[in-house]
Parts: sequence; structure tokens; C-alpha cells
Amino acid sequence: MSVELTDAPVMADHQVGSAARPDRASDPVASTTAGLQADRVSAWFGQRKVLDRVSLDIPAGQVTALIGPSGCGKSTFLRILNRMHELVPGASLAGEVRLDGQDIYDPERRLTEARKQIGMVFQKPNPFPAMSIYDNVLAGLKLTGAKAPKSEKDDLVEESLRRAGLWAEVADRLKQQGSALSGGQQQRLCIARSLAVKPRVLLMDEPCSALDPTSTRVVEETITQIAKDVTIVIVTHNMQQAHRVSDQCAFFLAAHGTPGVIVEHGPTDAIFDSPQDQRTNDYVNGRFG
Repeated sequence: MSVELTDAPVMADHQVGSAARPDRASDPVASTTAGLQADRVSAWFGQRKVLDRVSLDIPAGQVTALIGPSGCGKSTFLRILNRMHELVPGASLAGEVRLDGQDIYDPERRLTEARKQIGMVFQKPNPFPAMSIYDNVLAGLKLTGAKAPKSEKDDLVEESLRRAGLWAEVADRLKQQGSALSGGQQQRLCIARSLAVKPRVLLMDEPCSALDPTSTRVVEETITQIAKDVTIVIVTHNMQQAHRVSDQCAFFLAAHGTPGVIVEHGPTDAIFDSPQDQRTNDYVNGRFG
């Protein structure tokens, strides 16, 4: 589909990438983390345009929250970040997404390599029902064709489950089916499965929307822990959650049937405490959405 890009919509913009939340401000960013840059990304489903020239810098080693009402393109944008959008029949896009300066949509770049470096955790926990907890964690390795001796696999399973905050709860029942776990445990198992392939970026699409408050708290604690060495992008409709877990926020909006755009983005505290756009102020204070 041939696309002609016109002038970009006007957006308020805080300085991005210079501030982190106090609890991680002094943490060194691990060399394995990576930043993402979206440059004038537009997206369509058939003839319907759902995103209009979205540009966003996602700093390495931080949590970036995508907020906004339903239908404004947040989840579509998230899926574009690891090449899932192209799997939808009739879907198309324009613009670039760069991982450490390399376009992930470059024709010479393998899809499996992009997915290995940029993992995804979905809204509904999706452990493989016929697999044990142990095999669920290692499922991603099988898909990428990676091979390792049994001792290394054992170590990787333990490491991944520990990072996901689940090891203490399942260490004595790794042979049980993953689908037998509670909803919150299943979501952390999916996080462990994603972490096992050593991604540099982890995308999360409303990972707590189906969970109870206790499970939500544990998953949020897990996000805070793994953000020390994995760049995280999270879509959430929960403003309190966005404020608690993220360093950066981007507010998406699609008004009056127009495609989604980013109205404002920047450090989370600035977005919530001193937004530059009145629409942002109205949304984060619950006046619409």
C-alpha cells in the first residue's frame, strides 16, 4: 500500500529520557538493555487509519507506560513494536521502529530475531495448557531453535522464575501443568517464559487487567525488579498503576473518529503533576475515558 505522509499533528512534548522514578534513578542500565525509537509510525486496518505519524523515544532500562482511552491505538502501537501488526490480514504501516538504531522492519532482518529481542506479555495469561511449568518457561527457546544441556536448562528455569517472582511458589511442582496455576501465577509464568529468551525489551499489553488486587501488586513488583535490566513498555488503563510503575508516560488520543496520536509524552511525574496539554490533565484526573 502506497502511503503519502502529510504534516504531523501538533503535540505537546516533555523532554524524554532524562528522568527516572526515584526508586531506580541511581540504578545503572545494564548493557543488554536497548532503547526503541518509533519514527512517524502510521497504521491501517484495511482502509481505516488507526495511528497517525506517532513518534516516541523509549529509553533503555526504564518503564514506559502507554495510556489513553480505549480505541486510541495503544495496543496497535505496542504490537507494531515487535512486528505483530503485520500478521493481521489487511494491516499495513508506514514509518520506522528502531532498536539501537537498527530498523526492525528492515527486509534483511529476520522476524524471529526481532521477536527474540523484543518479547511480549499479553492481557490474558496464556501458558501452554499441555506443558508443565518447567516446559512453559523453556517454550521460547524451542521456538528459536536454541539448544542447551539439561543443567543449563534447569538453571535458566530457576533464574527466569526467580526474576518473575514465582520461584518460591512453584519450585517443588515444576512438573505440574502451568494451566493449573492461579491467574496471577499464570501471568508471572508468562513473564518468566518471555524472560528465558533474554529479551532486551519486554512489551506488556494490560498485563494486570484480569487479575485481583493482590496478584496485580505482585506483578507490579515484578515489573519494578526486571526493569533494572530489561526495557519495558506497558499499556494500561489504570492511572494509579501507570503512576506507580512507570518512569515515562505517553498519552494517546483518537478524537472524533480520527486516527490515534500522541498528545503528550514525558517523565511520568510531569505527565501526572504538570501536564502541558489540558486534554492530558483531564484524562489523568478522570474527567473522561
